[in-house]
Amino acid sequence: MQSIEQIDLSQIVVQATTEIYDTMIMAEIQSGEPLPNPLSDFNRYVSGIVGLAGLCQGMLAIHAPEKVAMGITNDFLGMEVDSVDDDVKDAISELANMVGGSIKPALSPNGKDIQLSLPSVFHGDYTVKYFTQAYWVIVPFTISSGQFFVELQLRRNE
Repeated sequence: MQSIEQIDLSQIVVQATTEIYDTMIMAEIQSGEPLPNPLSDFNRYVSGIVGLAGLCQGMLAIHAPEKVAMGITNDFLGMEVDSVDDDVKDAISELANMVGGSIKPALSPNGKDIQLSLPSVFHGDYTVKYFTQAYWVIVPFTISSGQFFVELQLRRNE
C-alpha cells in the first residue's frame, strides 16, 4: 500500500461519491474544491459515519443539512419526505456505507487490509472530533437540493 501521504484523498472521495451517485442513485452531482479547514460543529444536520480499521484507521462521513438529507433520500429512494425520519437516517447511513465501500480498494488494493464498521447516523446539533496526526479531506458536493460534505479522516495504524 502507498503511504497515506502519497494518496490523493480528495480524488478518492470525489471518484467514490460520484460513482455511487452515477450508478446507484442516478442523480446529478457536482464536486467542489476541498475545504481548507475541517468542519466540526453541525447544526440541524444529518451525518452518516462509517469507521475504518485495519491497515489504516479513521472514518468516512456524509454531513448534510436536514433539507439536503431529505433531498438525498428523495434521490436515493424515490420518495418525498418532509421531515428527518428513519428513512432519511437510513438513506444517509447507507450512502456513507456505499462510499466507504468504494474507497476501500483505493486504500487497500486487496481489500482485506481495511474493514468497515456498520454505519452510525447522527441528527441534530453535534460536534465531530478529529484524530490527532491524521490526514483528512472534506469535499463539498452539490445536488438539486443543496450542498453536502463527504469527509475522510485517515491515519496509518502503527
